[in-house]
Amino acid sequence: MDQTDPVPKGEDMTEQLTSNIMRLVERRRQEDARASLSDRIAEAITRIAGSMTFILLHVAFYGGLLLVLTDLIPIPAPFGDGLGMIGSVASIEAIVLSLFVLMNQRKEEQRADARADFTLHVSLLTEDELTKLATVIHRMAEKLDVPIDREAAEEIEKNVDPEQVLDALAEIEGEDGGAPGHPRTHDADAATGESAMKPSTAS
Repeated sequence: MDQTDPVPKGEDMTEQLTSNIMRLVERRRQEDARASLSDRIAEAITRIAGSMTFILLHVAFYGGLLLVLTDLIPIPAPFGDGLGMIGSVASIEAIVLSLFVLMNQRKEEQRADARADFTLHVSLLTEDELTKLATVIHRMAEKLDVPIDREAAEEIEKNVDPEQVLDALAEIEGEDGGAPGHPRTHDADAATGESAMKPSTAS
């Protein structure tokens, strides 16, 4: 691990956590280094356009031009139909900036999709490991003659099928026309007679 990188350290900051942070930071740097020239330009322009300095410069520039063209600040040089030209320049600038923002947004959406896929993968691994751990605990409880709810234990030991969950969410969204978690969710589960989610084992 490169100790020259600024990683926040604290009493609760373990070596493994610090190493994971550094690996993620290094991965982000590698992705930025592999980015195309157009993506780099779009990101730089979007970052500049989103700064307060950029806004203040535009206020000063366009505000000054409007004051001059409306003769509030008289100058000897004639501008002719300057107001129409200002509108055209501002419109072109807005279009160009919008295109750069969309390019940068597309890149950020790709990164968000990659992080979502990574999170889903980790969640599925965690689910599998917890299921195996529950099986071990169940067998230990049987060996020690500890009373347990066998039906609930069997449900916990079942792996959740991710395709079942996605199909259930898609069906609910199709019926409700909105996000999951709608009151009609329970109606959908009742209609099918089953649910992709594990039932609660709380008694």
